[in-house]
Amino acid sequence: MNPRRIVLSLVAGLASTLLLGACGSSNGTGTDNAAPAASDPAISTPVASPPSTSATAGTGSDGGTTTTAVTAKAMNGLGNVVTDNNGMTLYRFDKDEPSPSKWTCKGACTMTWIPVIVQDSVRTSGVEKSLLGTVHRSGLKQLTLAGWPLYRYIGDTAAGQVNGQGKDDEWYAIAPSGQKSATTG
Repeated sequence: MNPRRIVLSLVAGLASTLLLGACGSSNGTGTDNAAPAASDPAISTPVASPPSTSATAGTGSDGGTTTTAVTAKAMNGLGNVVTDNNGMTLYRFDKDEPSPSKWTCKGACTMTWIPVIVQDSVRTSGVEKSLLGTVHRSGLKQLTLAGWPLYRYIGDTAAGQVNGQGKDDEWYAIAPSGQKSATTG
């Protein structure tokens, strides 16, 4: 066989493989009911007790926010909601599932609703430690509360803001019990 034909066949095969792989990637809003990939188990596991009391925050490699603490804080008109170690409000998504924990916000959705990523331990204040867990997300651990995966809203730019409350009638600040917060007037 002609060596030139072999090279062209290999290049065509490689291009086909790359195109097929691209077809499986997500570039949508992630608000469909699709389950995470098989490599992302949807089982929530308890969060270990903290070895230290240092509070740091950063950005995870998937664009998620890393936190080391959750606190229940009274928010005007919402009652107690859960915040991270920087005082930023945490949210739950109605299309996610708590039992077993399963996240559905992916792709472009995570640019607006940032998954809350944890390392090994999370300190709590006003939040029952036994309600915390994690769900695997692209090799990282997303924090869950009562099974619900937790997110930060990009529109909250300062501690104490709840600009994501009620967005699209499916995003809500999360109460310490894991229930969605409701406007209390």
